[in-house]
Amino acid sequence: MNPFAGMLDWLADPAHWSGSGGIPTRLLEHLQYTGLAMAIGALIAIPLGIYLGHRDRGEILVLTVANMIRALPTLGVLTLLVIVVGIGLIPPLIALVAIAVPPMLVNSFEGIRTVDRSAVDAARAMGLGRWRTALTVELPSAVPVVLLGVRLALIQVISTATIAAYVGLGGLGRFVFDGLSTRNFDQVAGGALLVAVLAILTEAALILFTALVVSPGVARRPRPLTRLRPYRKESL
Repeated sequence: MNPFAGMLDWLADPAHWSGSGGIPTRLLEHLQYTGLAMAIGALIAIPLGIYLGHRDRGEILVLTVANMIRALPTLGVLTLLVIVVGIGLIPPLIALVAIAVPPMLVNSFEGIRTVDRSAVDAARAMGLGRWRTALTVELPSAVPVVLLGVRLALIQVISTATIAAYVGLGGLGRFVFDGLSTRNFDQVAGGALLVAVLAILTEAALILFTALVVSPGVARRPRPLTRLRPYRKESL
């Protein structure tokens, strides 16, 4: 049988769209793991990046941390965490947070640091304090770069959240791992396609969201070249 036809037949089977192991349930589980990892990663990375970028220090720290985390093999880290912590949500959650942090940290740092200094100086000359300037001048100008970091982190986390099934949890990865164990390659292909479609739709939604919330003037503002470049598509 044509593998693509088999995959489409598997996706079209009504039995796979209902019950505790159906596609809607697995999709919801996948989104829950992704949302939790992104929330924790954002709480760690964005405030730290904004703080260091505002102070214009810590470039070596940001670059080192980002590169060290990116170099870690996700599946190896997950296996080690399972050995140390045990089976459950914590090991895959830690692994997913580690994936989410670098793009948001680097882009938050670089977005704040490359804001036009004349705008910052003008705000300070008008009597705005350091942190009021950061929140009302620097952060709004840095939103496009910060959101780019969030978008890249989210796509990576969605794609990697399949590892939750590796330790017995749910999510769309369940179809991939269960299909491999039973040699049901139609199910494997269907699960992989669902993850890919979810990532593409999420990126499209975030691109639209960015276009709606970012001022056209800010979006068109040229940014100077820096030694530490923000994460972009080619960084993946």
